[in-house]
Amino acid sequence: MDRPQLLRKVVEWLRAGYPNGVPQGDYIPLVALLRRQLSGEELDHVTAELIDDSLHQLEPISKIDAGVKITKVTDELPHEADIARVRELLFAGGWPFDDEPLADTLPPEPPRPPAAEQPPESTGPPEPDEDDGPDETGDSS
Repeated sequence: MDRPQLLRKVVEWLRAGYPNGVPQGDYIPLVALLRRQLSGEELDHVTAELIDDSLHQLEPISKIDAGVKITKVTDELPHEADIARVRELLFAGGWPFDDEPLADTLPPEPPRPPAAEQPPESTGPPEPDEDDGPDETGDSS
């Protein structure tokens, strides 16, 4: 579908849904619905570049790689739906795809003791020890 035909369809859709015009409060939700997505040609371009780049690397293509390529093609931040389309196309071609490329570089979280064994958190200044204060005569030791 070429651009003028697409715009005509969008205008017809808006006129059918809003015969008296679009209320001001509906502008933002409508724009969100009409967000840009990768065209078929852009999808093929992004995927081809990712495959070409992966031939020179030892790691699988990652979600980050796909997002960077999409951003370079569209000059916009990538949407999850577009990354999913790239992933599906790569999988269909037998290319590995890493959805969590940084997962193995993060240190594991230390185990936490069960809630019953955790010491209560202090909310005020520490209380002085009995030995730190003045003795019965008023002298400190």
